[in-house]
Amino acid sequence: MICFFRGNDEICSDMLENSDIKLRALEPHDVDFLFDLENNSGLWHITQTLAPYSRFEIEQYVFSQNRQDIFSTQQLRLIIEDKRVNTPVGAIDLFEIDILNKRAGVGIVVGQTYKNRGYGDSALELLLEYAFNHLNLNQIFCNIEEDNLASLNLFKKHGFEISGLKKQWNIDHNGNFMGEYLLQRLR
Repeated sequence: MICFFRGNDEICSDMLENSDIKLRALEPHDVDFLFDLENNSGLWHITQTLAPYSRFEIEQYVFSQNRQDIFSTQQLRLIIEDKRVNTPVGAIDLFEIDILNKRAGVGIVVGQTYKNRGYGDSALELLLEYAFNHLNLNQIFCNIEEDNLASLNLFKKHGFEISGLKKQWNIDHNGNFMGEYLLQRLR
């Protein structure tokens, strides 16, 4: 079950799961997992992180996320959890949630040891269902570096189309410029 706040009202839904995974709100016991995930310097060029996060910062983030209105923060981060072993394997975010224009961005990260097991596929399917049918969004977009074929294939499989290429958009950890695709999926 996932709960979030809309103003002063707590809204809960148990539809964010299938037979293998569930998407759930952040819990205090996720701090170590998120600490490792956020401090993976190999991802910093995508998230535009410039320095490591402290454990205290991660703890404060986890505490604040569960009490904030997703419409005022314009973000929702969920843990991807393997239901068979009750282990977090990744995170999926809705960001830049724009209720007026009924759109949001989506980002997924799966821990290195859990890649290529279908977690991202299942998580994206559940999140799209939630975004379109419960948040009533009309459009979801994502940004994917041009050499990330696995992510491009995943999002295309779920109906996303390439809308454009932002040339030399990011600098990777080797100092090379990388293009980034904008993909969109309409309801």
